[in-house]
Amino acid sequence: MDKFVVKGGRRLEGEVTISGAKNAAVAILPAVILSDEPCVVENVPYISDVRICIHILEEMGAQVEKIGKDAYRIDPTTISKYCVPYEYARKMRASYYFLGALLGKFNKARVSMPGGCPLGDRPIDQHLKAFTALGAEYTLSQGMVDLVADKLTGNQIFFDVVTVGATMNAMLAAVKAEGLTIIENAAKEPHIVDLANFLNSMGANIMGAGTDVIKIRGVEHLHGTTYAVIPDQIEAGTFMVAVAATKGDVLIKNVIPKHLESITKKLEKIGVNIEQFDDSIRVWVDGPLVKTNVKTAPHPGFPTDMQSQIATLLCLAQGTSIITENIWEQRFRYVDELRRMGADITVNGKVALIEGTGKLMGAPVKACDLRAGAALIIAGLAASGVTEIEDIYHIERGYDCMEGKLRALGADIEKVSVPDKTEETKSDSTKAAV
Repeated sequence: MDKFVVKGGRRLEGEVTISGAKNAAVAILPAVILSDEPCVVENVPYISDVRICIHILEEMGAQVEKIGKDAYRIDPTTISKYCVPYEYARKMRASYYFLGALLGKFNKARVSMPGGCPLGDRPIDQHLKAFTALGAEYTLSQGMVDLVADKLTGNQIFFDVVTVGATMNAMLAAVKAEGLTIIENAAKEPHIVDLANFLNSMGANIMGAGTDVIKIRGVEHLHGTTYAVIPDQIEAGTFMVAVAATKGDVLIKNVIPKHLESITKKLEKIGVNIEQFDDSIRVWVDGPLVKTNVKTAPHPGFPTDMQSQIATLLCLAQGTSIITENIWEQRFRYVDELRRMGADITVNGKVALIEGTGKLMGAPVKACDLRAGAALIIAGLAASGVTEIEDIYHIERGYDCMEGKLRALGADIEKVSVPDKTEETKSDSTKAAV
């Protein structure tokens, strides 16, 4: 079992380069299945969710070759299976993108119900609604989703709620469907645009990605391509907050500043200085941090994936702040861990009241999900004393060598291995029995 040990009190300074976007990569890699030729995908983050995607592709018969630090050549023409096994799917939410890709390619798919971070009820009913509209039938049995269609035909799809996952899955299933598909009330996040651009680079005909209406005219074949994943909006935002929390001064490179607008605006209200360049931003703090209110919302609103990080920063600000979470009902699970570090936070339903104390104290804590883990690292960087963070596998699902990047900025953070308590207990029991 690994954990992070963080000694707080060091100001972050220097330059950091942001990796490819997790939320784009985990959809683009399954999308390669739709191609009739090999593809090269570049700027792929080295995270556990990506490694699981690669294992799934290889398990199904694809030929995958790592051809650089962050690039893969994938030949999907050798795929002979259309089933994603439980042992892989349970580890990541984004395994459901294999449903849309396999259905679009083979008119059938079999995927275990997805896993991922425990953020509350995350049904796939809107995904199934889209697949059904395109002509597929589905069955749910023993934790598996089975899809089958005689053929896929373009149709009108209206989502009852704005949903990133279902929007992307509908795109994957519709690109080779016969005729025109119109997706209404579509999500507009940057990774949706990135998936559309990737598919279009293979010969798909997708219009309107990034708006609430996406039109897809089906094509018969998709060809190979070389494509670079966009920079990770949330990793960039996380480093922006980490710099602010330590009152540092850092140039954050390989970003798309427009994707960060909602984060930038909120940080500026808190008292953070931000200077934008073509593909980088400078973040620094030279004065007090002050209160603000935050409401999460679908893009272009403030992202739910940045909620726990900015909450940590507001614990260090002056005054009373209010955070309203409008996406996931269990996004405040990290609050108990921050309280262990001295945070004054009261949660009532989807609202958190934060009394800024201006300081945090090191403590042993646990990451309960990916973004909560990032928030705890930020808290540890700003806290006095030592913070030990367990269950860091959550963090490694979405951040590429976060500890290494932070060390390069001057942070005192180390990844250490400790004996698994469960295994120790088993060992002690065995010895006692003997």
